[in-house]
Amino acid sequence: MTTARGELVDVSVTRWYHCLSRCVRGGFLMGEGFADRKQWIEDRLELLDAAFAVSIGGFAIMDNHLHVLCRLNPDEGNAWTDEEVARRWLSVFPPKTLKLDDPKVVRAWVNQQTADPKRILVLRERLQDLGWFMKSLKEPLSRMANKQDGCRGAFWEARYKSIAILDTEALLATCAYIDLNPLAAGIAETPESSPHTSIRQRVGHVRQQDRLDSLKAARDGSVAGSKAAGNIEQNHWLVPLADRRAHTNAKTKSNREGMLETFSLGSYLLLVDYTGRLFRNGKANMSAGVKEVFDRLGTSCEFWSDRIKKMLSSRDLRGSYFAADNSKVHDLSSQRGKRITNLCPQALPGG
Repeated sequence: MTTARGELVDVSVTRWYHCLSRCVRGGFLMGEGFADRKQWIEDRLELLDAAFAVSIGGFAIMDNHLHVLCRLNPDEGNAWTDEEVARRWLSVFPPKTLKLDDPKVVRAWVNQQTADPKRILVLRERLQDLGWFMKSLKEPLSRMANKQDGCRGAFWEARYKSIAILDTEALLATCAYIDLNPLAAGIAETPESSPHTSIRQRVGHVRQQDRLDSLKAARDGSVAGSKAAGNIEQNHWLVPLADRRAHTNAKTKSNREGMLETFSLGSYLLLVDYTGRLFRNGKANMSAGVKEVFDRLGTSCEFWSDRIKKMLSSRDLRGSYFAADNSKVHDLSSQRGKRITNLCPQALPGG
């Protein structure tokens, strides 16, 4: 039986959700000859990240499906002024007849919206809603693709799948799984060369800042190199890997909320590179840096590798919840009075 979306997406349980959507009938509607559609989605994700109270932690745009890792930020959305709500909505859904290049016309439209408190309440709720986020991502591409192809009908399967991420180990595994999708499909030789992925976006951002030396040092196994990445992602649109809010001071002024405390982009690249070699070659040398990462996670290479390989080799991810610690799923089952399925039931040592 299909579970109501309201039960699957609950910020009191977790703010992190792995969303998947497939093209209708599994068709390769974003494959060869349709690369512009992949780029459109990538650009659209950046736009929606800026407008919604939903942040993007990872993505992979494949030939016939899409992965997006989303974090819900209700406190952020509730803190917006009414004018901010109206302008954010306008950036995503501009009326066709509105002259966006005329500040007076835009101001009049914003004033009209803010004069209606009920309308602003509706828009504020939509801009915090995962369903509306996915709708805003998928529907415009459907219309554009149908126009290009001169046809009608569905582009995407009717309902996107959402998997609630219940702990930090599962969050990291989901990030790696998403970024390794093109490598597993044989599209790329290395994770950072994977087209239309968050890992390529992150590395490209570092390259633009001329900071690749730090990441190369981390990839070669230097713990110091991993730490050198520091706050390198603070001005990138994707959610930073490292949650450095505890390191905020007069010099940094403020640090954005990241994904994992004290876990840098350098460490993540090292882990994903190691995992990619395991998947592609069946073996990989474990550097001191990789060993330190597993030690910090409280897991082992065997547990990590088995989990990721199972995910990458499965055509469909079964289950609506994912936790490395099975007790998290058991507790949630007890609270809701019904059995729920863990996407990857093998627990970490001690989990």
